[in-house]
Amino acid sequence: MVKVGVLKMGAIGTALLVEYLLDERADRGDIEVRVVTSGAKMQPEEAVVAEKLKEFDPDVVIVISPNAALPGPKAAREAFEGKPVIVISDAPAKKAKDELAEKGFGYIFINADSMIGARREFLDPTEMALFNADVVKVLAATGAFRIVQEEIDRVIETVKRGDSPELPKIVITAERAVNAGNFQNPYARAKAMAAFYIAEKVADIDVKGCFIERDPEKYIPLVASAHEMMRIAAVLADSAREIEKGNDTVFRNPHSKDGEILKKIKLMDKPE
Repeated sequence: MVKVGVLKMGAIGTALLVEYLLDERADRGDIEVRVVTSGAKMQPEEAVVAEKLKEFDPDVVIVISPNAALPGPKAAREAFEGKPVIVISDAPAKKAKDELAEKGFGYIFINADSMIGARREFLDPTEMALFNADVVKVLAATGAFRIVQEEIDRVIETVKRGDSPELPKIVITAERAVNAGNFQNPYARAKAMAAFYIAEKVADIDVKGCFIERDPEKYIPLVASAHEMMRIAAVLADSAREIEKGNDTVFRNPHSKDGEILKKIKLMDKPE
């Protein structure tokens, strides 16, 4: 039994479902998972939640947050130094790559898991939820989530064997995501790639709208336009999957009860 600890600080789309990517049917017998979170806040003092996760004594630790280069996420992961730690974050975290590698942490940075349009005039709880629903659809349908799942599963399997795992050091780009998506139809692949590229660009616009522009006449339309882009990215991602469904070529990789990753394509086939 491998004990997997998940520490969440703040919100990115991947954080909403990361523990469920490992046990989609709630019947895996080879892992035990515990999740702690600081909620929306991610200041250094919030990293005290790591102490709660230490009580679980995890074999593998996942620390997930926006911008892992910030002091709060840094304090959280360093609380587990010496254990296998995988940092999952968004594109701004890439500036911490060298530091993470030097300290022996693994990382998965997802370029399309973009910042939200956090301006009070625009962002309310409903808008926040809708944006994250669109992000999740993009990351799931393009193949980005599959990379996250498979990399964590690879580390878990290594720990199960009693070996020291090689931790991932991955930046998930559009090409990497759609390769993992295993699209059989070239138009489906193109739509998925377009969805990922659009979702990536959302971050640039929201950063400008949230941190650079000071005039509400400018920043409100900017963040609104970024959210419209993410919505269209979700539509494209959905369209890509619908093409594959129409051809009966949707790739699926469910877990077995012992954690093995099975594979299938045809809907009516059994995974093997």
